Amino acid sequence: MVIFDCNGVLVDGEPISAAVAAEELTRAGVPITPQLFARFFTGRRASDMIADIEAATGRRLPDDFLATLSAATLTRLNAELRPTPHAAHALTWLRGPKCVASATSLERIRLSLEIAGLARFFEGNLFSATDVRRGKPEPDLFLHAAFEMGIAPHDCIVVEDSAVGVTAAAAAGMTAIGFVGGGSHAHSPAQLTAAGARTVIADLRALKSTVVALRGW
Repeated sequence: MVIFDCNGVLVDGEPISAAVAAEELTRAGVPITPQLFARFFTGRRASDMIADIEAATGRRLPDDFLATLSAATLTRLNAELRPTPHAAHALTWLRGPKCVASATSLERIRLSLEIAGLARFFEGNLFSATDVRRGKPEPDLFLHAAFEMGIAPHDCIVVEDSAVGVTAAAAAGMTAIGFVGGGSHAHSPAQLTAAGARTVIADLRALKSTVVALRGW
C-alpha cells in the first residue's frame, strides 16, 4: 500500500497554509514569517503547533485561535489551492491500495482532494492525525491507517514532504519516499534523507518507477 501525505504531496497547499498561519499568529501577537513557520511546523498538527508556540513564547493564544486559523485556511484553499503537478498521473498509474494520512483535519483533507479533483482515487480511505493520540513525528497516524486498511506496516510505502512525516513513517516500520516537488521547500532532500527517507523524488511522474524499484510492485 502507498500512503500519501495530502498537503505538500498531492496538493500544493503548504505555501498557503504557512502564509495564513503566519498572518493569524502575527495578528494574535506572535509575529512569524511564512518561511519560519514552514521550517518548524510543516507536517505538524495544528494543536501541537499551538502548544509548542505557547510553551516557547510563554503566552497563551486566544481560545478560538484554532477555529479562526482553520476557517481562514479553508477560505484561502478554496480560492487558491491547486493539485501538485502530475498528481493525477501518478495516482492513475499506481497500482494497489492507497490512502491519505495527513496531519490536517478530515474536513480539510476532503476539501483539498475535491478541489484538486483527486478524491476519486482514494474511495474514502482518508485518515487524520486528529484521530490519534500523538501526531507526527510519532508513528500513530500511519499505524492507524495501516490497521484500518488491513495492511501490515512493512508492506506500506509513505510519500512525505516533511521531515517529521518521514520520521513517523520510519518509526512505523514503513518505507519512506521523500518528496520535494511542492511549493514549500520547507525541507531539503538532505533533511528528508537524514530523517529516514529511502529515496527522494522531485516529480510525481517518477513515483511509480520508484515504488517498483523499492518494493518490486
